[in-house]
Amino acid sequence: MQQNMTKWIDDLIAADKKKGFLVLSFPGIQKLNITVKELISSSDLQAQAMKVVADSTPEALASVSMMDLSLEAEAFGSTVHYSDDEVPTVTGSIVSTKEEADALAIPAIGSGRTQIYIDAIEKSMKLIEDRPVFAGVIGPFSLASRLMGVSEAMIHCFTDPDMVHTVLTKVTKFIIEYINAYKAVGANGVLMAEPMAGLLSPDLEEEFSCKYVKEIVEATQTDEFIIGYHNCGDAAIHQLPSITKNGCRILHFGNSINMAELMKGVPSDIVAMGNVDPAGQFRNGTPDSVKEDTLSVMEQCCSYPNFVISSGCDIPPLASWDNIDAFFEGINEYYRK
Repeated sequence: MQQNMTKWIDDLIAADKKKGFLVLSFPGIQKLNITVKELISSSDLQAQAMKVVADSTPEALASVSMMDLSLEAEAFGSTVHYSDDEVPTVTGSIVSTKEEADALAIPAIGSGRTQIYIDAIEKSMKLIEDRPVFAGVIGPFSLASRLMGVSEAMIHCFTDPDMVHTVLTKVTKFIIEYINAYKAVGANGVLMAEPMAGLLSPDLEEEFSCKYVKEIVEATQTDEFIIGYHNCGDAAIHQLPSITKNGCRILHFGNSINMAELMKGVPSDIVAMGNVDPAGQFRNGTPDSVKEDTLSVMEQCCSYPNFVISSGCDIPPLASWDNIDAFFEGINEYYRK
């Protein structure tokens, strides 16, 4: 469903009651009786999973595709470990020297499994017409970290920043092209996951993440297509002055930070979302504990018109659907009070 997403954001901020936003896709495997490995290998199954998740969460604000942070690294040549019931993960690194950074080739869109995910969004747009559909992409520093190794990337920010910038320049070009491919098939926006940036100091986040996120946003965002930004790191509150200037109208935060404290620094025209614990609550909690945590976050944050209750990150594949339902029950209970 095509719509003016700038207006969608403005209307969301103005609304007295707001629906919940979940980064929810992988638990669709339970309803389709398939494995994660099968899901990530088929555009048809991904579209079906997004549809069954949408049908199972009629009160959700939007539909969000898989947050598969191995996808883009695999297109660059990284090795990926697959599992039947866990999200794929990158193993090892492919860039460890300046020479390897210089030689790193930018893959064509469609490389690896990227075309599967693009096709899945195109198919899901024909199945889900009652809410915006967001594709998922990785952020620039998080992708660079997967190519170099997370610990190594952090060290190289100090010891060889030029090499890091070389990799970042290349992955940024790829991410722009990848996002534009999602835009071309009709997506309403993307949620860009930049978790590794949350490990950086504010100055390093500005240099090695925000600069490139802004470049991506400026090259892709329009009134009809918006970029959401996800950062689940502990340092997000300290990075907020930079993050709020990256151009994204949606900022999504993890459960490692105090959401109420963060809301004090979010400009009123930017929607901030978070931050019920995806592992501790949705995966390992109970319906009662999920509802209690949902209510707690809302009671602390809903005085801010630009706050939207959400999961702190992607909900794990085997999270209980009873717990997912309890999240929405918590929202309804809050507004009944």
